Amino acid sequence: IMAAVQEGVIFGMGNPLLDISAKVETTLLDKYSLQANNAILAEPQHLPLYEELVKSYPVEYIAGGATQNSIRVAQWMLGVPKATTYVGCTGKDEYATKLQECAEANNVLVHYLQDAETPTGTCAVLITGNSRALIANIAAANKYKIEHLESADTWALVEQAKIFYISGFFATVSPPSILKVAQHAAATNKIFCMNLAAPFICQFFKEPMLNALPYWDFIFGNETEAAAWAESNAYGTKDLKEVATQLAAAPKANAQRARTVVITQGSEPTIIFHEGKIHEFPVQALSPEELVDTNGAGDAFVGGFLSQLAIGAPLADCVAAGNWAARVVIQRSGCTFPATCDYQKQ
Repeated sequence: IMAAVQEGVIFGMGNPLLDISAKVETTLLDKYSLQANNAILAEPQHLPLYEELVKSYPVEYIAGGATQNSIRVAQWMLGVPKATTYVGCTGKDEYATKLQECAEANNVLVHYLQDAETPTGTCAVLITGNSRALIANIAAANKYKIEHLESADTWALVEQAKIFYISGFFATVSPPSILKVAQHAAATNKIFCMNLAAPFICQFFKEPMLNALPYWDFIFGNETEAAAWAESNAYGTKDLKEVATQLAAAPKANAQRARTVVITQGSEPTIIFHEGKIHEFPVQALSPEELVDTNGAGDAFVGGFLSQLAIGAPLADCVAAGNWAARVVIQRSGCTFPATCDYQKQ
């Protein structure tokens, strides 16, 4: 039975970043020793890149941050104002205002902690052909404090939610906040979801991810992230079906819910371990002409998926909605979408 959509049913927590997006030549990637289709945290040598982008290229400013992208897409798909809530830390500046305006235009209820000392986080999105490189200078996003989560206002938003989603990128910021939400979800039999986020998260932030793993009801990742996780945790296999099976079998805090593992692989079939077995869902490929920007495709997939999970839809419907949302976003610049959602359930 499909549930009615309630206000605040999905709660997201992550790094609110303003994407500064531009089409560039591969020489710019070489100059800063960057790889296409990789996501990294900015190091000191990358900092001049942001200024160079704004000075030398026609840039677009788009609300970003992986979790916030997924939440905005889920909100768009659900259509009920404030069905989703999003928490994270920004600065107190023009970029923070842009982020707030963008999220509110999408009807997401944002509840940012603001740090006046630190600039709002940004993410350089360098588009070369159909590839994109992401360099995140998370700045204020790194200043999120568990005290904000525990405050009466924020915790009320946690209590009204039924589904929680946190990208692995937040493991670099506030592991105690992740565990606080995860433990609430397990204690109240709510749904707790995370994303492997990027190979570097699987490699260098393994400990906070492993601490959260028992609480994962749904874990999302793409093929490179799943492979990095398998290697980092000595699974002894590169076979994605086997990786999904092993990850699903890891110990679980809330035994009332079996873990679902979702591994996307671009236009190749999505591999899912669900209710004791592997499922494969084909993806409708786009022609190269239709591909505008793959940035945000994975985030959009999760947003579409969660929108159907929120109404109690079966797995196949969640996947169909995820693929549909990713398809929309890939044909546009950044994680953006038309004003109205015309999704029709297949």
